[in-house]
Amino acid sequence: MASLPQQSWLSRLGRYHPRLIAAAVALNENDLPRAEPLLREHLKADPLDVAAIRMFAELAGRIGRYRDSENLLRRALELSPAFTAARANLALVLYRQNRPEEAIAELNRVLAEEPDNAGHTNLQAAALGRLGEFEDAIALYEKVLAQAPRQPRVWMSFGHMLKTVGRTADGVAAYRKALELMPELGEAWWSLANLKTVKFTDADIAAMEAALERGDIAVEDRFHLDFAIAKALEDRGEVAASFAHYDAANALRRTRLDYQASDTSRFVDQLIAIATPEFFAARAGQGCDAPDPVFILGMPRAGSTLVEQILSSHSLIEGTSELPDIPALARRDGEYPRGLPDLTGEQLRALGEEFLQRTRIQRKTERPLFIDKLPNNWVHTVFIRLILPNARIIDARRHPLGCCFSNYKQHFAKGQAFSYSLADMGHYYADYVRLMAHLDRVQPGLVHRVIYEDMVDHTEAEVRRLLDYVGVPFEDACLAFHQTERAVRTASSEQVRRPIFREGTEAHVPFEPFLGNLRKALGPVLDAYPGVPEGW
Repeated sequence: MASLPQQSWLSRLGRYHPRLIAAAVALNENDLPRAEPLLREHLKADPLDVAAIRMFAELAGRIGRYRDSENLLRRALELSPAFTAARANLALVLYRQNRPEEAIAELNRVLAEEPDNAGHTNLQAAALGRLGEFEDAIALYEKVLAQAPRQPRVWMSFGHMLKTVGRTADGVAAYRKALELMPELGEAWWSLANLKTVKFTDADIAAMEAALERGDIAVEDRFHLDFAIAKALEDRGEVAASFAHYDAANALRRTRLDYQASDTSRFVDQLIAIATPEFFAARAGQGCDAPDPVFILGMPRAGSTLVEQILSSHSLIEGTSELPDIPALARRDGEYPRGLPDLTGEQLRALGEEFLQRTRIQRKTERPLFIDKLPNNWVHTVFIRLILPNARIIDARRHPLGCCFSNYKQHFAKGQAFSYSLADMGHYYADYVRLMAHLDRVQPGLVHRVIYEDMVDHTEAEVRRLLDYVGVPFEDACLAFHQTERAVRTASSEQVRRPIFREGTEAHVPFEPFLGNLRKALGPVLDAYPGVPEGW
């Protein structure tokens, strides 16, 4: 959540208790351990102080406790419905919980009170983008920038939206404008690198290195710059120097994440123990029987966007995005996955129907089938099978070294905490293969597997096999997928707008001397690819 503006409390010191002033100062300095006890003590003495409640909500939001933040903000608004600043904070918290419709509803009320606030309009544009209303979002960004043209982060967000709809040149210009205003803005440099089509000049590299040498830049800017410089050096064939920057970027990003590979392994162990043939047989005929969803899952950077683009080129299939709804539904009761056997047939059907209702906002056409391409849904394949037994499930798989190193080179806007360590990545890939191999045994034919290298080498045969599995007739447009005009929100947005290419199968080869930890963590999975180790 955005910090409280200094003038919101410094200009009115006399109105507040000294303890609350001290808490506001601590928040402004991002000293959360000092702010929390001060706020708790103040609210114990004055539980109806809406300014203090809002500050506590901000503190919760900064550490990622968005549900707690939401509850506090709703309490503040219950006490003071006209507290516009709290409502604006609530809109941001809802947006960060992937609830853009609700965020927009709150923003409409906020903008009625503060129609000229560029920050509110900027958030509304971002929320519209989440809903796939890209042209409306672009129009709002243009409005914001007309009012406040010297906002580098807004120019960067504008660039993201332009890239998504395929206006690449305009997106590059927006990123360049952001960097003109703020040369050390690491995310803008990385956004240019992440297009995969921009070649940095000597002057660009010098500017990035100069920014990296500064001692006062934020951690986020620092690791974004390392990722971007690494890509620039990779493009020039400077492998050792490139890897050094990738390694530095990942190591710094990893310090800000709490991820344990053993937790994923235990989770997969639990699913394998639950998902027996008897377990599925006892639940035959349950769940929601709608055939609409097509799930594309697996590892990120394994070709899922390519598969989505191929399928979305078909007249009966609509591409949407990486939807957050399956993880949200699966983890709702807090006992997942242990609680799966306790779900009744009625509950399974209701969950399937809720998924369809939640995702309807993402469907912009009348096509009967739609795609959810959240890669991490592989851990929820059992859950998907239970609540949507007629859904198609496609596993997009790529060579372990190529796939994992491609992830290592990528900074993700959110999630994918496993991807910032080569060892974590190898264990994660192995656990993914282990679960999918188990499901192949206990539910043969449930999952259709697309091997990326086979798609590259035998495109038409693999496309026909894919369409047969989905249950739709072959269409030539699926082979000319790069000509399909649609918004693509992932890191592969520019690559899928070109004909299929082989470079993606070989990009890791020059870096193999540096991938020893990855090889070790992958273990037998590496040698068995595209099969699985014996006994799995």
